[in-house]
Amino acid sequence: MTQPNVLIIMVDQLNGTLFPDGPADWLHAPNLKALAARSTRFKNAYTASPLCAPGRASFMSGQLPSRTGVYDNAAEFVSAIPTYAHHLRRAGYQTCLSGKMHFVGPDQMHGFEERLTTDIYPADFGWTPDYRKPGERIDWWYHNMGSVTGAGVAEISNQMEYDDEVAYNATHKLYDLARGGDPRPWCLTVSFTHPHDPYVARKKYWDLYEDCAHLMPQVSDLGYNAQDPHSKRIFDANDWRSFDITDDDIRRSRRAYFANISYLDDKIGEILQVLTDTRQEATILFVSDHGDMLGERGLWFKMTFFEGSARVPLMICAPEMEPGLVTTPVSNIDVCPTLCDLAGVSMAEVMRWTDGESLKPLGQGGARNTPVAMEYAAEGSNAPLVSLRVGKWKYIRCDLDPDQLFDIEADPSELNNLAEVEKYQETRLHLRTISQERWDLARFDADVRESQARRRVVYEALRNGDYYPWDYQPLQKASERYMRNHMDLNVLEESKRFPRGD
Repeated sequence: MTQPNVLIIMVDQLNGTLFPDGPADWLHAPNLKALAARSTRFKNAYTASPLCAPGRASFMSGQLPSRTGVYDNAAEFVSAIPTYAHHLRRAGYQTCLSGKMHFVGPDQMHGFEERLTTDIYPADFGWTPDYRKPGERIDWWYHNMGSVTGAGVAEISNQMEYDDEVAYNATHKLYDLARGGDPRPWCLTVSFTHPHDPYVARKKYWDLYEDCAHLMPQVSDLGYNAQDPHSKRIFDANDWRSFDITDDDIRRSRRAYFANISYLDDKIGEILQVLTDTRQEATILFVSDHGDMLGERGLWFKMTFFEGSARVPLMICAPEMEPGLVTTPVSNIDVCPTLCDLAGVSMAEVMRWTDGESLKPLGQGGARNTPVAMEYAAEGSNAPLVSLRVGKWKYIRCDLDPDQLFDIEADPSELNNLAEVEKYQETRLHLRTISQERWDLARFDADVRESQARRRVVYEALRNGDYYPWDYQPLQKASERYMRNHMDLNVLEESKRFPRGD
């Protein structure tokens, strides 16, 4: 089997409900729409955990947070867990990352042979939540509603600066790959931080949505007292009482978010154009780590299992998979085994510890009935929450809260909790049994608390005295760039030109 090149394009906090079959018609995203037309599109794809670091560690490893130990945005992703980068590199691939992956801990590579940028978020334990202090806000790093009240236009921001750099490095890496200095197949992961808040966009993209009909949520704010217990915790974690959110704030936030999808589309278009111009072929995978509630039911950002937060876009363009829409629920933990399957790389030695399974059969007309599992044990929770998506059902369990059961087909906005309705008790009890067989929540809670306690001690110790950061420091070998006196100019000029000849 010929090993295909692999291009993975990852974005951050992109709401999967905006991708019912590729990008929604009203989104200005021509490059993603063109990619969708030749891809297997997964309508009901979910994150393993609706937060950056846990969702990404699961995406890379094919394991849920309860296995990886990456419970929150400050939990270490340990080096002994194989990722798709390890599996492919072991099989002979060159593996490279441009952009964000929110690795926490001293290992900032996790199987990547080369990393072109630093990360946008810290790599240490400073953002560790504390289950001993329910309801405590850590103001200097918790989300707050300032992202909503501060929404608007800007020509540069921290995140734009980052994603401009990510795209620049990715396109130049594709040129390098085309010039053939390394005969191995390649896997390039390009990971952007948009459309993650703050909701700030460049005017050229902002102007695209002036007359957009989708600037208000479908489900208005339910009011704090009408929320379920976990949603109340999210409201409190986001410091909602300190802000007066107006309809104009909501419209501006959503407008900037949609604008940043168009910003990303331009960046992705640049990358795909270089792939075309350099005559390279690759399997292409597009995915997000989690979604964003975007004001639906009054909720913003992520941290919940509701569709806006938990559902993600997922598209795979590969010769072995037919273009078309797949409605079967799947997960981003399926990405690692899928990539290995498409590349002909065996995961047999670790499959017993892997929660995901290959999506390749679904792209060939196959069927699947495996429940999709999700976990959340980070800020805004006081105990772990778990969820199962089975057929049309979504079931949510937490030791602190009443069960939740939603019929996603009949109630896509998840407004009717059926868990206490007599008619649906057989379904609830069936899913509860499956959930209990999968998760011991008391043990899960104890593991999270132990991890938090250890990290607090380590963080305080390492901040006392001389501090050596774990943040990735990109290495540029200036003496190997452009023209230097240990190089033959004739060889250099010829080798750096692509294509050669006409």
